[in-house]
Amino acid sequence: MKAIRVHEFGEPEVMKIEEIDTPSPGAGEVVVNIMAIGVNPVETYIRKGIYGNRPLPYTPGSDAAGIVEEVGENVTEFKRGDRVYTSGSLTGTYAEKCLCTESEVHPLPATISFEQGAALYVPFGTAWQALFARAKGMAGESLLVHGASGGVGLAAIQFGRAAGMRVIGTAGTEEGLRLVRENGAHVAVNHTSPDQYMQILKETEHKGVDVILEMLANVNLSDDLEIIAPHGRVVVIGNRGKVEIDPRLMMRKDSCVMGMMLANATEKEFRGIFAGIAAGLENGYLNPIIGKRFPLSEAPAAHHAIMETRATGKIVLVNE
Repeated sequence: MKAIRVHEFGEPEVMKIEEIDTPSPGAGEVVVNIMAIGVNPVETYIRKGIYGNRPLPYTPGSDAAGIVEEVGENVTEFKRGDRVYTSGSLTGTYAEKCLCTESEVHPLPATISFEQGAALYVPFGTAWQALFARAKGMAGESLLVHGASGGVGLAAIQFGRAAGMRVIGTAGTEEGLRLVRENGAHVAVNHTSPDQYMQILKETEHKGVDVILEMLANVNLSDDLEIIAPHGRVVVIGNRGKVEIDPRLMMRKDSCVMGMMLANATEKEFRGIFAGIAAGLENGYLNPIIGKRFPLSEAPAAHHAIMETRATGKIVLVNE
């Protein structure tokens, strides 16, 4: 089968498509015939060698969707032919097939395309964990999603709106602002506008924002602390550098800043994540939005694209 392989850390071009052996399932394992693959920013950091301690060579990826091709002994929840999405893989998902443990495979409703299925785990799992497990977001509170036109941002808007929060989303292009509004934000603010924070405060009647999901903390965090409400919470999801803040901005409001990484979720929290995603898909209020599509062989181009600051929707690779 074909798979992307990384033999050395570096720029996107170190990813090469190769022929490798097709995996076979052991006890408790599932082989998935992959139709679409989700591309996530963390995969670019791993590829550069600046995150984790990944042994070489390896196949990138955790998010994919496809059809169960083969199951090993003791697999009880899935059978050949089932539509599924993945939340990890033993062999990597930038490939035509992948090997997963049974716990890394989840049912994909017939109403959700394979491309949408590949956009579920990291974006929607991250949004759920940040909004509900970390920030403890509640109905009636205000929610600001910075960089809301990306995969995680759109997921957070959909979850927040369904939970009864007043949602404000920012984006930097007209297309992005349209997506933010169409996916449930009550208000869309252009983050290139010099008065964006005044616009946001106005939408909260100058009370401040209860929950802020921050995708670029090195740019926005200091300003976030100016507009946070008393007892408000900022959850840092993304960051690309250092930032200087004044802790008194938190002290005077009893607000807090917390970081999160999806991989740090507890077993109980993961159960909540997958239950929340399943409920949203069943009830129709979750709708993964696909942005750019690339064939598997063009994985390097996908990695260049995902680091663009004005990306909209989820970037996926497809097996043709």
